[in-house]
Formats: sequence, C-alpha cells, structure tokens
Amino acid sequence: MSTYKLTIATPDGNQFQGEAEALFVRGAEGDLAVLAKHTPFITSVKPGKCRVHLPDGEEKVATLDGGLLTVGSDAVTLLSGSFQWEEA
Repeated sequence: MSTYKLTIATPDGNQFQGEAEALFVRGAEGDLAVLAKHTPFITSVKPGKCRVHLPDGEEKVATLDGGLLTVGSDAVTLLSGSFQWEEA
C-alpha cells in the first residue's frame, strides 16, 4: 500500500512524524479515512479516537480532544490541543 508523510502535533511538540498508510479520525461530518493520494482538504476533527496504520503493519491508537486536519497532495498534518497514545 502507498504511504504519505504524516505529522501529528500538539502545543507540546510533535507526537508523530513519519510515513503512514492510513489515518482514521472523526471529522466534522463523520468518520474519515485518509489514504495516500487523497484529495486535498481541511476539516475540523472531533474529540475521540485516532488510528494510524504504519507501513510495517502496526496500528497505533490514540485519544485526542479534537483539532484540525490538513490533507495535502503528499503530506497530512493533524493538529490537536491534546493527544495521548494508548499503550499496546
């Protein structure tokens, strides 16, 4: 599967920066899945779970308090006031 550069940032710094295959969050109008080569857009993100699928097959899950998602042609940025990875 194709990958893209993903950055997840909070006021405390970057919580993730690297390659991802998919990002799943709840946007302003419902659940979103962002894959490589997604159409660029910007949306608010509601509080809840965030899932990141990595190229090695690992899935990371986190809780966030909402934020802003920017999807570009080759990079995705998720900004959140609070972001906490769950323990595996």
